Amino acid sequence: MEIELIELKDIKAVPDIIHIYPQRVKSGCTPLVIDNGSYNCRVGWATEKEPQLIFKNLIAKPRKERGKKDGEPQVGNDIANIEAVRFQLKTQFDRNIVTHFEAQEQIFDYTFTHMGIDTEGSVDHPIILTEAFLNPNYSRNLMAELLFECYNVPSIAYGIDCLFSYQHNNCPSDGLIVSIGYHTTHIIPILDGKADATNARRINLGGYHITSYMHRLLQLKYPVHVNAITPSRAELAEDEEQLNQLLAVQDLLEEGEIDEFDQALKTYSLANEADLIKMINNLQAKVERTRQKIVAANSQEENIVIEEKPKIKSSLQPKDQQDFDEWIAGVRKKRQEILDKRMAKRQRRQDMAKRRTAAAQERMRIISQLAKKEKRDDDFGMRDEDWDVYKVINKEGGDSDSELEQEKLLELEDVLRHHDPEFDSAGSSVPMVPGETHQLHVGVERLRAPELLFQPSMIGSVEAGIAETIEFVLKQFPPEEQTRLVSNVFLTGGPTAFPGLLERLKRELREIRPFGSNFQVNIAKNTSLDAWYGARDFGLNGNLPEYLVSRKEYEEKGGEYFKEHLTSNTYTRSPDPLPMIQVPVTSEQVIVEDAVVDVEIE
Repeated sequence: MEIELIELKDIKAVPDIIHIYPQRVKSGCTPLVIDNGSYNCRVGWATEKEPQLIFKNLIAKPRKERGKKDGEPQVGNDIANIEAVRFQLKTQFDRNIVTHFEAQEQIFDYTFTHMGIDTEGSVDHPIILTEAFLNPNYSRNLMAELLFECYNVPSIAYGIDCLFSYQHNNCPSDGLIVSIGYHTTHIIPILDGKADATNARRINLGGYHITSYMHRLLQLKYPVHVNAITPSRAELAEDEEQLNQLLAVQDLLEEGEIDEFDQALKTYSLANEADLIKMINNLQAKVERTRQKIVAANSQEENIVIEEKPKIKSSLQPKDQQDFDEWIAGVRKKRQEILDKRMAKRQRRQDMAKRRTAAAQERMRIISQLAKKEKRDDDFGMRDEDWDVYKVINKEGGDSDSELEQEKLLELEDVLRHHDPEFDSAGSSVPMVPGETHQLHVGVERLRAPELLFQPSMIGSVEAGIAETIEFVLKQFPPEEQTRLVSNVFLTGGPTAFPGLLERLKRELREIRPFGSNFQVNIAKNTSLDAWYGARDFGLNGNLPEYLVSRKEYEEKGGEYFKEHLTSNTYTRSPDPLPMIQVPVTSEQVIVEDAVVDVEIE
């Protein structure tokens, strides 16, 4: 089986352009659709096919340097190197709930500016905004206050991202949504087109936990590369892999495989060959821009290093041939000492394994002497010499080859390979394959990381996995309603794109459901963007004005108020605050006790 190699490069984000504010959009009060996800924010006009902005919901504020003005905060794709400022990143989310509204305001500033909105003092467009399932009234109240008071928007409509995705995929009125987000996973039953919030459940686990778990697994497996393994370095490789898949689809057309080509177009949600070519061109341009930025950044670093090298070399390099020969001889001697030391360790381990060798007999002699000693206070280990005895009687004897020793040997052999023409690389102790020491072999980790969705206990969580939670939710309904729910189990959210997740969930459902019963598991056409597409469809609906909350209604009913529809939460008014009771001031201690007793009267 051929091993697939994916090169990980330092990805440099390409800043978003400031789009032109179209006159037809400006004059028509076109709704602005914002899918405010905890990982990515997707923004676009309701009349467009695709979102114009897709950026990470992150803010990086540079540290203030003495004597300089405060640096401008960077948002989303304007952050050139996320790894360099990872500990300064902020987000407006606490899990999947917006709680930090000063950060949300900066995100909105970035959004409206890059959408080209240039009206003075207001954003004259209805806003369609996604929110979390069962979003608290307090959070919605502050969000409405921010949009109405700070940006003077005319109206707002709220919706749930996974329900927008459900409607966009034309799912039936009965089903069970499995929405896997960045921080949380929701299991939401749908009956007669409406979400049953009472029997829905949330698991506090999502794509973030899978990514960080994979990160830790690789760092544990390759401690030498612990600083080189970063989450952002895999993003460029992901784009290149997607580009290769699209090019393979294009090859199907050239080879005359029309049926397979049409099936592949449906898989990627493309209408025809023109859409495929457009997608390939956009992806090629994105990859090329990223590569150019990486090359530019690397060349700049190399120039800095080249300027400093002559000063270092002038003091370290041998001045004449005699010094050079002595230096090479010293390197050879150090290498040979390490090889001799390792050979002696191997020989000692082999001797220990045999019964009649001197090393094995000496080990048995020391053990028998220790056993014959009279019983008294055991102070073995208090002196340093005791550990020498332990090394002698231990079969390994502390003789295993260390990583530090291996790295030193590789370094010396690399020096000899470049400077000593008589050095035979074939005779070196370790076969040197170019780049082999900087390769990460990802095997079982590819399965262990997404397995968190089914076994959260792998990271110490006490919550149930997806399969157990689905079983628990189904048990809340009678058998006939269970059959209606499992007739359409719908997967949505970015992490649902994991290969094999659909098949794994089918197997779990087969174990849960009664023998011979039927069920169907479907996945969103575009797991990441279908929520925005569904919100866009909602914005183009002729009934949109019925679900918009105007400024007048906001001032009259409060910021927590919204109008319900099939893709929204259920509105529940917050209770009135308890009245304040004036207690008379007195110097005496007054104790008032009230008791209510229910007495059954026969």
